[in-house]
Amino acid sequence: MKLKHIVYTILIAGFVAFIAYRVTSNKNKNEDSKDKGGKNKTMILTGIVVQPQTFDNNLSLSGSLEANEQVEIRSEISGIVEGIYFKEGSNVTKGQLLFKVNDIELRAQLAQAKTKEGLASENERRAKLLLEKEAISQEEYDVARADLKLAQAQIQLIQAQIAKTSVKAPFSGKIGLRSISPGTYITPSLLVAKLVNINQLKITFSIPEKYANQVKPNSNITFTVAGSTENYSAKIFAIEPEVEISTRTLQVRAITENKDGKLLPGTFANVELPLDIIKDAIVVPTEAIVPVQNGKKVFISDNGKAKEIMVETTTRTDASVLILSGLNAGDTLITSGVMSLKADDDIKVKIK
Repeated sequence: MKLKHIVYTILIAGFVAFIAYRVTSNKNKNEDSKDKGGKNKTMILTGIVVQPQTFDNNLSLSGSLEANEQVEIRSEISGIVEGIYFKEGSNVTKGQLLFKVNDIELRAQLAQAKTKEGLASENERRAKLLLEKEAISQEEYDVARADLKLAQAQIQLIQAQIAKTSVKAPFSGKIGLRSISPGTYITPSLLVAKLVNINQLKITFSIPEKYANQVKPNSNITFTVAGSTENYSAKIFAIEPEVEISTRTLQVRAITENKDGKLLPGTFANVELPLDIIKDAIVVPTEAIVPVQNGKKVFISDNGKAKEIMVETTTRTDASVLILSGLNAGDTLITSGVMSLKADDDIKVKIK
């Protein structure tokens, strides 16, 4: 009996020791888990002390280049093209003859009209003499005079048609590819070529309505184009008088010199529009901003705890964001680990 009791005592003691070991082990695991991901662990983060600074408020926009003047060259009358007097892709001057439509029929009509005009002029002269001798009535003279005026008007009409057979450049510029050849039967619907003036180019872009009051005529802007690192300058010369309702934007147009011909109409432009210079501005790194459903927030350090603050932002650059409200000078702003950070987490911030 004594041996049996001893065995039972040993088994019970071993079982109690096993339970104590498991309890102690689980407790240590829980403590290790808290150290690794729990709220009790102090997170080491980086941050900055918010300081007011002068901010050059530049607005980055997208625009497009357009020719200062552009027109489609067409014939106003139908007929056979008898001569082309421009070279494709060349520069032409204002008033230069571009092409000529055959006008032989119109000139025959003009000769006929001039003959009728001569006869009507002679009839009017005779009627006037007879009126002076009271041989005809005033009504008869008025009919003869009206016939003369009608013949003269017919001559002017035909001369206007003949003038339209010579198509000239309405302004100086570069003419594009032609779609006709000598002998082509041309109609007003047929596009002959395009003429553009690229010595100056227009830049059209749109700005959000909240910046509408900050844009003034004669303001200077800068822009770049794809495939080039060169900065170009332009001057605003026209502003749309109303905001586009569908997009809530205001359309603006600037003009730039292009005497060397490097810029081409239709090119995409990256526009930098300078707005008001803001003094004592709060500017923070973009990585400190956390987008949320109701807006944007940041985290600051408050006595070793993370504090969540909603902010209102405006102009954004590649590296920074202008803060309108929410942050104050002297706040310690957290700039790393903000996406996984929660309010009241224990933190230690290393100032950059």
